[in-house]
Amino acid sequence: MAAIEQREANKPKREKRELVFEMLITIRQHFPELFDWMRQVDDSRQKASTYELAAHLTACLAIFLFKSGSRNQYNQNRGDDAFRRNFKRLFGFDMPHGDSVQNVIALLNTEQIEALKHKMVQKLLQRKTFHPSRYRGKWFCIAVDASGVGSYDHERDEQCLRTTSKNGKVTYFHSVLEARLVAPQGFSVSVATVWIENPEGGEYDKQDCERKAFTRMADKLKTLYPRLPILILADGLYPYEGFFVICKTNQWAYCVTFKDGNLPSVWSQANQLIALQLSNTHSEKCLLPGGKTIEQELRWVTGIDYHGHALNCIELVETVSPANADTSGAKPEITRFAHITNLPVNGRNIVGTSQVARLRWKIENEAFNTLKSGGYGMEHQYARKSYTALKNYFQFMQMAHLIHQLMTLNTRFQEHFMKAANHPTLKNL
Repeated sequence: MAAIEQREANKPKREKRELVFEMLITIRQHFPELFDWMRQVDDSRQKASTYELAAHLTACLAIFLFKSGSRNQYNQNRGDDAFRRNFKRLFGFDMPHGDSVQNVIALLNTEQIEALKHKMVQKLLQRKTFHPSRYRGKWFCIAVDASGVGSYDHERDEQCLRTTSKNGKVTYFHSVLEARLVAPQGFSVSVATVWIENPEGGEYDKQDCERKAFTRMADKLKTLYPRLPILILADGLYPYEGFFVICKTNQWAYCVTFKDGNLPSVWSQANQLIALQLSNTHSEKCLLPGGKTIEQELRWVTGIDYHGHALNCIELVETVSPANADTSGAKPEITRFAHITNLPVNGRNIVGTSQVARLRWKIENEAFNTLKSGGYGMEHQYARKSYTALKNYFQFMQMAHLIHQLMTLNTRFQEHFMKAANHPTLKNL
């Protein structure tokens, strides 16, 4: 009886240990060369150190792998003898002090640090990890969107953007444009990053700055993944001629949100063609758990010409009706989605095309929201002064997020770990 009670008492500790080793297994399985890649980064340190550079880079990655949330929390973990011993057993390195990590991260070439992430993504592409999620058996879905990384009441550095409110209050912030590979299975993986930096005019304008950043993003994507069949998913900021030209030049497909008021000539043609393409409709109805019903009404128009670009428009009206609506008096929720695409659409693929267009939300929910509120601390000031360090911390955050996704979306992990009662979380390591 005593032995059984002792095993039960040790169960939480054993489960946490299993979770940590599952993370290490994920790294070794997918990225066995990761620490060797780290050793290839140029060492910019001026003074001799007892730690090799890869030890500092591993420590920076560990801040996000263990969701420390701050360098201070990392240092508290470092002060625990058992934690420090286990860290060395896992990674093969002693733990440098968090301030030392900060000093090193602020020195390193940002392009070389981002290249570590690119090597990880390219390794997964070589292993065909994402191939099952290709749309129509060909296209890799790449969602593009910008997000704030930090907001300040002072000009933190020369690259800060700024906006002025109606009452004259000036807010400074950093913003980044991300391209992320998204998939229905849950993946939202950073494949390229472009920083939106201080515009010449001073004041930040989302449309102007993000569109300029996308031009740089397109060049980076084409350089990094020259033969990758890409399907760009983006919000209503992107339907403009320059975007269409970029995609046509790079032979990319796209499905982007089409807001009322965007491209008036396209809307005009679409409204005229609806009467000539009355058969381009599709409807579905299904029962949801809990008794709710969902109805989808799809319409589409093909053959729209916009400055030589052949466009197709899709409109989805989705109605979710509550259970027992007739007796409860609850009103149905109606949502409308409109998208514009250069993909061929017809009655056989229209449902899938609409669904893939709406995968764009994964860059917000399963990327930015997760990184901000899921323990990674995307808006936390890991580096209060160094813009270089801010960029490098951001890349290590993306690497840790990728490793976590590979681990938690694994079938074995889902079956063995996530279905167990009261399983520990990554935050509770």
